[in-house]
Amino acid sequence: METLKVKKLRCEYKENPLGIDVKKPRLSWQIDSPKRGTMQRAYALHVATDSSFENIIWDTGCVESEQSVHVEYMGPALKPRTRYYYRVKVWDQAGHSSDWSETAYWETGLLCSDNWIAEWIVPHDKFSESEASPMLRRAFHLDGKIAAARVYVSSLGLYELYINGKRVGDWLLTPGWTSYNKRLQYQTYDVTDYLIEGNNAIGAILGNGWYKGELGWQDHRNLYGDRTALILQMHVLYDDGREEIITTDTNWKSSTGPILMSEIYHGEIYDARLEKDGWSTSDYDDHDWLEVSLYHYPKDILVAQENVPVRRIEEIKPIKLFVTPAGEKVIDFGQNMVGWVKFSVSGMSGSKVILKHAEVLDKNGNFYTENLRRAKQTIQYILKGSGNEVFEPHFTFQGFRYVKIESFPGEPLIDQFTGIVIHSDMEQTGYFECSNELVNKLQHNIIWGQKGNFVDVPTDCPQRDERLGWTGDAQVFIRTACFNMNVAPFFSKWLKDLKADQLESGGVPYVIPNVLGSNSHSSAAWGDAAVICPWTIYLCYGDKRILEEQYESMKAWVEYIRKQGDNEYLWNTGFHYGDWLALDAKENSYTGATAKDFIATAFYAYSTGLLKKTAEVLHKEDDARRYGELHKKIIENFQKEFVTPNGRLAVPTQTAHVLVLMFDLIEDKHRERIVKTLVQYLKENNDHLTTGFVGTPYLCHVLSQNGYTELAYKLLMQQDFPSWLYQVKKGATTIWEHWDGIKEDGSFWSKDMNSFNHYAYGSIGDWLYRVVAGLDTSNEKAGYKEILIHPHPDKSLKYAKAGFESMYGKISSSWKEENDAMEISVSIPPNTKAVVILPFARVDDVYENGIEIRKVDGVYFYQQLEHGVKLEVGSGSYTFSYKKSEKRLSS
Repeated sequence: METLKVKKLRCEYKENPLGIDVKKPRLSWQIDSPKRGTMQRAYALHVATDSSFENIIWDTGCVESEQSVHVEYMGPALKPRTRYYYRVKVWDQAGHSSDWSETAYWETGLLCSDNWIAEWIVPHDKFSESEASPMLRRAFHLDGKIAAARVYVSSLGLYELYINGKRVGDWLLTPGWTSYNKRLQYQTYDVTDYLIEGNNAIGAILGNGWYKGELGWQDHRNLYGDRTALILQMHVLYDDGREEIITTDTNWKSSTGPILMSEIYHGEIYDARLEKDGWSTSDYDDHDWLEVSLYHYPKDILVAQENVPVRRIEEIKPIKLFVTPAGEKVIDFGQNMVGWVKFSVSGMSGSKVILKHAEVLDKNGNFYTENLRRAKQTIQYILKGSGNEVFEPHFTFQGFRYVKIESFPGEPLIDQFTGIVIHSDMEQTGYFECSNELVNKLQHNIIWGQKGNFVDVPTDCPQRDERLGWTGDAQVFIRTACFNMNVAPFFSKWLKDLKADQLESGGVPYVIPNVLGSNSHSSAAWGDAAVICPWTIYLCYGDKRILEEQYESMKAWVEYIRKQGDNEYLWNTGFHYGDWLALDAKENSYTGATAKDFIATAFYAYSTGLLKKTAEVLHKEDDARRYGELHKKIIENFQKEFVTPNGRLAVPTQTAHVLVLMFDLIEDKHRERIVKTLVQYLKENNDHLTTGFVGTPYLCHVLSQNGYTELAYKLLMQQDFPSWLYQVKKGATTIWEHWDGIKEDGSFWSKDMNSFNHYAYGSIGDWLYRVVAGLDTSNEKAGYKEILIHPHPDKSLKYAKAGFESMYGKISSSWKEENDAMEISVSIPPNTKAVVILPFARVDDVYENGIEIRKVDGVYFYQQLEHGVKLEVGSGSYTFSYKKSEKRLSS
C-alpha cells in the first residue's frame, strides 16, 4: 500500500535545537513516498507548548503550498527558556494525506540580553598574570526534587564546564570564535541529569583561546582582552513549580590546577601532579581557593549559539611507529588530520611525555616542522605516577599526520596512541566516486581539507601560526563545501561576523574575525566573500533569510568599490592579493601575472551582478534596476579597458581568460576567440594550468561550458606537476596550499608559507560534482527545488556517481559506460522536479528499466537536443539506458 510520510523535521537546520534566540524560527521537513512524481500540495503545522499538543499555540490549518523548507513560524511571540513542540502533516497532489509526523521541538534561549541576571566574574588577580588555566567553582544546595535544569554560559576565552564531577556536554572550544567585541556566543545545556537533591557543585576551567591567546604571526596576544572571564546562569525547576537560579557572582572561588599553559598554536603543558581531585564536587575542601571579582563587561553582545558545535568526530589509530634516519621516534597516523593525540602512559611521578606534531617528513624521511613557523604544536604531560594515566589536551588543537615522541617513560607502544579528529559537527551531505582511484583519493583529500579547516571558522590552515578566517579562501571553496557538508549554520554565523567587522566604508577585512588590524582590508576576490558567500548559501539551501540578513553588507561592499579611484566603473586602486600563488608569478613572488586591476574590476562586475540578483530575489525592484545598470556600465568600461575591438584580452594569462568567460564580461561575438586563446595557453603549457586561487575554481567549469570538457578532464587527470593528482601521487592526504608544496626532488616550496592542509585548490570538487557527475540545482528555483542532472562522461572514466542530501532529501546521479552502452541512474526526492540531460542519446534509443521513454511513468517531457535528450521528471528513482551516439543529433 502506498504511504505518504513526513520525516527529518528540522528547526533552523538543526534537529531539536536547544537554546536558540531566533524570534521566528524556520521549520523544514522531508517527504517520503514510494510513488513517482510526488509533490506536496498542502501542509498543516501545529506548534504547542506540550508534547501531547493539548496546548496548541499555532495551528496553520491546511495551507495550500509546496513549501516544505524554511517555513517561518508565525505564531504568538516566543517566550524565553521555553520548549516548543511541532508536528507536520502533508497532502500530495492527488489529495492523499500523511499521518502527523513524529514530534520534534526547539527550545528558546534567553532571547534577549535583558534576561541575563548573572554577572561576569574573573579569577583572583593573583592568577591573571599566570599562563595556567584558572579554575572556578561554587557549591550550592537544592531543596527539592528537580524537574528540569538548564545552564546558559559563555566566557571570555574558552571554557569547560563541570557539575558534580562530570564534564557537561561534549562541545569543544566553546564559546567559539566570533568578533568578540561585537558578538559573543553563549551555549545552552540541559543539566537536569547532572544535579541531585541536596548538595551540588559547579565548576569551570578557562583557557586563553582566540580571545587572549596568541593569534597571527607577529607575536600578538590579548587581541580582544587580557582577562579570562565567565558568565553563567542555571535555572532549576522543581517538581512543585518553584524555580531557583544559580549565577556567577561573588560566591564563586578561584584557583589554578594542572593546565600550566594551553594555546591554540603552541599546545599544552599539563602537570598531573597538580590535579585537584573532586574539585567540582560538593564535598571538595576549597578553603585555600581565593575569591573572584565581578567584571564589568557588556552583556548586550551575547547571542545564542548559531553554528554547529565543534566535537570529537572520529578516532584514528596510527599505522606505524618508526625511527627516522635522524634517530627520532615518530608515529605515523596515515592521515593529515586536525585534533590531538590521546595517549595512555604509566611511570614515575614527575616523568614526562613530550609530543611534537608535524604534517610531513622531509626528503630524507626526518620529522619536519619549519613550515609551522612559530607554532610549537607541542604537548607536554608530567605524570602523576598513579598507574595508568590517560590524557587529552583541553584548549588547543594540532594539524598533523606525524607525531615525534621526544620524551616518554619506558618504550612507547603504538596502541598507546589514538588520534582524535575534531571539527565543527556538520552533517556530511555529499559523496563522489568514479572509476579512477587517484581521483577518488583527491575527493578524500578535499573532504579532509574541509574537516581540518572548518573548526568553528573557515581557516586557511590548521597547523602554523595563522589559522585565520581568510575571506578569499572561504569564497573560492564555499560551493564545494556546500555539497560535501551542511555548512549553512557554519557560514551564517561566520557571515554575521563579517558584517560585524565590516568597515563603515563598506570595506571587508582580509580575515574574519578580523585580527590583522584596521588597514588590512578590501582585496578583490577576498572582500567579495561578502557577496559570493551569502548568494551561494541561498543557491544551495534556498535560504532567503541569509540574503535578507546580509543584504546591507553585500550592498556596502559594492558601494565601497564604487567609491574607489576616479572612475566608478573600474577598480584600479588599492592593495590586492591578485591571483594568489599562481604559477605564472615572478620569481620570489606570491602573486600571479594577471593584472590586479583586471581581477579587481572583474570581481566588481561579478559581485554587482550577484547583488542585482539578490535584490530581485528580495523584491527590491529599485535596487535591482540600479545595480543592473551599474553592472552593465562596469562591463562596458571593463571591455574598453581590457578588450581590443577584435576581442583580444590585454592580459595574456589563463586566469584572465577564465574570469571573463566565467563572469560573462565579453560580447558573444568575441567569446569563441577568447575560449580558443585559453585553450592555446593550456596547450602551450602541455595541457597544464598556471592558475592560482582566483582562476583555479572556475577553470574546468569554463572549459566545460564552452565545449572543451575533454580538455578539462585532461587537466584533472594530469599526474605530473602542476596538477591535482601530482599531490596525490606525492602522498598527500589533504589539499596543499601550493601546487608544488613538495617538489619533484622531495624538497619544499618554502618554509614560510607551505601548508599541506589548505582547501582552496580543493574547489575542483565543485566541477567533479556538478559537471562530471552532473548534479546541480537550478538558479531560478534554488536549494534543489528544481534539480539539474547533466553528467558529462569522458573516455578517461568508466563511471562516476555522486549523491547529495538536499533539504528535500537524497539526490543522486550516476553514469557508467561500457562498449558505447550508456546507463544513467538518477534519484529525485519528493516535492522536487528535475531536468535530466542524457548525453549522446537519441529519443528512440532511450529506455528506462526496459520501457521506452515515451511510456515511462514520471517522465513529463522529452526533447531531442543537438547532443542528447532532455527530460523533465518527477520524484523517484530512474535508470536510463541507451546506445551512445557520437554524432551531432538533429533537434
